[in-house]
Amino acid sequence: MSKRVLVVDDEKLIAKGIKFSLESDSMIVDCAYDGEEAVEKVNSGSYDLILLDVMLPKLSGYEVCRKIREKSQVPIIMLTAKGDDSDKILGLEYGADDYITKPFNILEVKARMKAIFRRSEMSGEAVSAKEIRYKGLRLLPESRQVFVNGNEIRLTVKEYDVLELLLTHPNKIYSRENLMNIVWGYDYLKDARTVDVHVRRLREKIEPDASEPVFVHTKWGVGYYFSDHE
Repeated sequence: MSKRVLVVDDEKLIAKGIKFSLESDSMIVDCAYDGEEAVEKVNSGSYDLILLDVMLPKLSGYEVCRKIREKSQVPIIMLTAKGDDSDKILGLEYGADDYITKPFNILEVKARMKAIFRRSEMSGEAVSAKEIRYKGLRLLPESRQVFVNGNEIRLTVKEYDVLELLLTHPNKIYSRENLMNIVWGYDYLKDARTVDVHVRRLREKIEPDASEPVFVHTKWGVGYYFSDHE
């Protein structure tokens, strides 16, 4: 089935260029040229992935990302200004799954998108329908739902993928590089902050006290792991 993608960029030539390239790979592509139009399209349609520029008229990319995350966990790749690290980190804070700096090579964009699609499909095929339970945490791999003490927790695609990987491999320590290669599906910048931001956001959502984690632990200087020891 063809993937449906929303490209959001106020530079129409860039948006249309991306659209043309993705359509050559049999994707169905819509474009939005400002933040408000992007939110309207997401609210009225269903997408498999969103390419979202940071600098937009009417609503910024961050505001659009926040509004989308209130209702949907669709994968979001943010397009940021080259060399502006604050854009990258802030995008992740608002719930983006990944970021690409401008100017970019369309082949890199496609590689990032395909990695997200592949990870999602593999996750759906490989997991068992059985649920995973631990200390009030309940994970349903088949539906990709997470509950803490009976309350459903809304995770982004990457937050869920990190949690599922750690929970299905208890006591195994994953370095930032391991997590980036497995969860993100490629080896691009080795930017530890990307992993750290996702783990911190995950902890804020699922841990009773994020400063004293019960589920996702840190092995200082090594990486992250899930412990099944009391």
